[in-house]
Amino acid sequence: MATPLGWSQGGSGSVCLAFDQLRDVIESQEELIHQLRNVMILQDENFVSKEEFQAVEKKLMEEKAAHAKTKVLLAKEEEKLQFALGEVEVLSKQLEKEKLAFEKALSSVKSKVLQESSKKDQLITKCNEIESHIIKQEDVLNDKENEIKELQQVISQQKQIFRNHMSDFRIQKQQENYMAQVLDQKHRKSSGTQQAQSQRLREK
Repeated sequence: MATPLGWSQGGSGSVCLAFDQLRDVIESQEELIHQLRNVMILQDENFVSKEEFQAVEKKLMEEKAAHAKTKVLLAKEEEKLQFALGEVEVLSKQLEKEKLAFEKALSSVKSKVLQESSKKDQLITKCNEIESHIIKQEDVLNDKENEIKELQQVISQQKQIFRNHMSDFRIQKQQENYMAQVLDQKHRKSSGTQQAQSQRLREK
């Protein structure tokens, strides 16, 4: 099918890119939840305090809630994209049919103009009306393209918010690892002191 006026071949590629971005956000959030679970397991192995464990558990629940909200939002945005894409497809087919009909009508008009000069003005008016209708349809297609671009911007903003969450999580994870190391060193030092005291008692 010929490319409609005002509609570029890159439209489908933009929609595919939008779907890829949706999938990337969901996969990234699932990976974040998996990492939080691993942090909880690691803290348990390193004798992390109950308060710290509860803080991480709370953070996990918050991330799960944020993940669920994001999935709902992305599902809505994807639905809007699908709807807009469907409308564009319908309008594109309609415009293509009208273009073919216009070309056929124009060819017929040209022939009739040569044969019936008395009807010239009436036929030209009809052609102008058809052209005006096609221009209006192209304007509708342009509006739909702008709507798709706006939806893609919303998806990009959601991805940026998620990247910020990931950055905060990495910082927290580094802090938690440091606290775990300090607790482990204190535990070893305490064990060593107890062994030394026991050894002195035996010598006495």
